[in-house]
Amino acid sequence: MKDNPQKQVFLYDTTLRDGCQAEGFSLSLEEKLQIAAQLDMLGVHYIEGGYPLSNPKDAEFFKQVNKLNLRNSQVSAFGATRRADTPADKDEGLRALLDAQTPAVTIVAKASDLHVNKVLGTTPEENLQMIEDSVKFLKSEGKTVLLDAEHFFDGYLRNPDYALKVAEVSADSGADCVVLCDTNGGALTSQVADITAKVCQNVQASVGVHCHNDCGLAVANSIASIENGADHLQGTLNGLGERCGNTDLCVVIPIIELKTPFTAIGRRKLRKITEVSRFAYETANMMFRGAQPFVGSSAFAHKGGLHVDAMRKDSGTYEHVHPEDVGNERRFLISELSGKAAVKDLFERLKMDPDKNMVADILSSVKEKENEGYQYEAAEGSFALLARRAAGTYRKLFKGDGYHVSTIKHSNGDIVTDATVKLTINGHREHTASEGDGPVNALDGALRKALEHHYPCLKKMQLTDYMVRVINPKAATAAKVRVVIQSADETHTWGTVGVDENIIDASWEALIDSIEYKLLLEKDDEQRR
Repeated sequence: MKDNPQKQVFLYDTTLRDGCQAEGFSLSLEEKLQIAAQLDMLGVHYIEGGYPLSNPKDAEFFKQVNKLNLRNSQVSAFGATRRADTPADKDEGLRALLDAQTPAVTIVAKASDLHVNKVLGTTPEENLQMIEDSVKFLKSEGKTVLLDAEHFFDGYLRNPDYALKVAEVSADSGADCVVLCDTNGGALTSQVADITAKVCQNVQASVGVHCHNDCGLAVANSIASIENGADHLQGTLNGLGERCGNTDLCVVIPIIELKTPFTAIGRRKLRKITEVSRFAYETANMMFRGAQPFVGSSAFAHKGGLHVDAMRKDSGTYEHVHPEDVGNERRFLISELSGKAAVKDLFERLKMDPDKNMVADILSSVKEKENEGYQYEAAEGSFALLARRAAGTYRKLFKGDGYHVSTIKHSNGDIVTDATVKLTINGHREHTASEGDGPVNALDGALRKALEHHYPCLKKMQLTDYMVRVINPKAATAAKVRVVIQSADETHTWGTVGVDENIIDASWEALIDSIEYKLLLEKDDEQRR
């Protein structure tokens, strides 16, 4: 831990360009602008907006981003050095970078003689001239110039003199930062450390690092580079990028702030990093990675009984940082592996004070239910209801009297699903129906029609995920299934679970629990107000 930062590390985010090269990841113009605003709030120093010559969306981004009035970040347009047969001031790509009207520009240059010869099809000497001409031209136009030395580490291992010459020419030509790229993601941490140190000794410019994760070492290599003289770090939110991705800024930033004598965005802004990470996932309609360090939902989740007992006595026993420092939260998971400590913790969060016998009974019940196929570690809503019922403190606010679901496929291929439900609510009988995209959606719609008139708070609740797991697959079509439903409102997120041989009935059970838990949360919130 540190109190007095010795060195500022400048962060460069390339989610909007390099990150968008990840399989299954795509952003609209509006989504790119939304993520840019989040990065600015986080305090990232540079936001790479894209390649203005590659497509109309990127070109339009540079026109629209100025309307965001960014406070912390500079936007950079991405391109390449001039072509071998074109003067810098006539090169279409360099002109496009100027037309983007960004304060910073990033140009990629070959640092490996293999790529110079076989990919560019030019000579090593001409490649150096292309770098010099391009940097000088952009500097003459008043730009901050970042030179991404592509394949630098591979190039250095193949021909160290030439790779180092690329870095020296870039710096001598006026580049503000020479970025050493592990483009193939194959460099080892010791190699990155040694090579970065040598470059820093030989160039008169800021040195940066841009690592890919093909060996799973992108974060480690980035930290090694920073510890050996680099002061500029490139990466993406959640490590998104081509193949195995890039350096994950949501991991490397907390390491810099909490584990090194350096700083990047500061401790106060660090508390926003989990929020920004999840915003990026949600915006791109991608699933969260629960085990993602620092920001994942499992990063501070404890399941083993001995672990939970120790954590309740001292959080430092099984956590290396405090979850609140990165905007995350600690969770004690309820399962057959849990001890009494986990159950006691949940009772405390529910503002309940059970006796020893009740805790033991509930833990025994959990183990019995999990033996039947239930799983409560992702279904805290269902467990909270179980605990309230066991304690005799929960009053049922409605009764499910029955449901009917039908699906018809017409000859033209159209599929129509209808659901009807019968409920008793405060002595009133409700009988409603709804159509849906499928049986669960139709049931959810019918339940809402029946309940929202009595409980308007349900209008603020929505289902965010639906997961099905076959518990005993050897039973084939007669197998039990476990349905876990994730739900959320404006301030809470919770999970509920249902188990049955009938997937519809398992879904019904999880849906009813989800709604009941929302009403329980509303009641608790009212009491606090």
